Amino acid sequence: MAPGRRRLIVLRVLVVDLERGWRGGQSQALLLLKGLRARGHEAELLSVRGAALPERARVAGIPVHETPASGRRLGAALRLRRLLREKTFDVLHANEPHALTAAWLAGAHRRTPVVAARRVAYPIATSPIARARYVAARRIIAVSEFVARSVADSGLPPSVIRVVYDGVNLPPLATDDSRRRSRERWSVAGDEPLIGCVGYLLPEKGQEFLLRALPDIRARFGNCRLLLVGDGPERPHLERLADQLGVRTAVHFAGLVKDLDEVYQALDVFVFPSLAEPLGSSLLMAMAAGLPAVAVASGAVPEVIESEVSGLLVSRPEISEIAASVIRLLADSQLAARLGLRAREVICERFTADRMVEETVRVYNELASRA
Repeated sequence: MAPGRRRLIVLRVLVVDLERGWRGGQSQALLLLKGLRARGHEAELLSVRGAALPERARVAGIPVHETPASGRRLGAALRLRRLLREKTFDVLHANEPHALTAAWLAGAHRRTPVVAARRVAYPIATSPIARARYVAARRIIAVSEFVARSVADSGLPPSVIRVVYDGVNLPPLATDDSRRRSRERWSVAGDEPLIGCVGYLLPEKGQEFLLRALPDIRARFGNCRLLLVGDGPERPHLERLADQLGVRTAVHFAGLVKDLDEVYQALDVFVFPSLAEPLGSSLLMAMAAGLPAVAVASGAVPEVIESEVSGLLVSRPEISEIAASVIRLLADSQLAARLGLRAREVICERFTADRMVEETVRVYNELASRA
């Protein structure tokens, strides 16, 4: 081996994710799997048959093991037992709580070091089984300092908690042509201001506050339109609210969109009204696209955005504050451009997919070296 070169320790990693849908956690799992294999590690996935993640993982050439969607935790536990008898892994990465439950039921922690990803900030349940899952994990990866504090406040030792921020790939900046094509997809004219939000439609995601701010925004910019991307249980309520507010024709409920780059390229301003966000993959992606963002200063958002430098923060989900910040960006193109440029630089410095993979590998190596 040449002097100064480090020998690559090939890690064998099994990522387990039992979510059926496609949200930020599943996007991060796919980025992690791709990143591990690109670095020469052996990475495989155990997931739910018919879910979005295994389908995309196969396309990327990642070995996939599946369990039926019905009774997924018990089914995954049985599948894990067989798999761990057949193969040896250095790390089992439980990417979400159902996966961690399955790993615990399978007794995987007795054979393989378990790493548990924690993407939510509410306290870990106090029931014996709920706590036992996390106690059995050798490391808990929190996606932000905000989440790490909630884990520690739940009584788990800080020595097992590591903060690894989610990461995103840097998209190409929008050109005039790509922006025009993207806006045509949503039937938005070139002179119509377009604001947008991407996320699962839940009360805690705060889309209602943005929707209620739209009449005030349109009082200043009469042709402004709103693009809401995502689906979820709040959608019927939000559609009724848009009718009640008299803005239904100005709101496009896009549902699930596979190619999110087209969404970000079409927008003028990104709004992130989440009430206590653990981190926010869609916010990171919008910033990576160079968009100026308005966000509520709650949860981990202040770890990402410095107000007036890389975006605008509002102190609370107040309709008038959200409207005033959006109007400010639409009215001042130089401010919007400056904040968008710095936002992209922040992603380059701290929130890339490469950085996420490298820091996750560092956590794995702590366990591998002990073994």
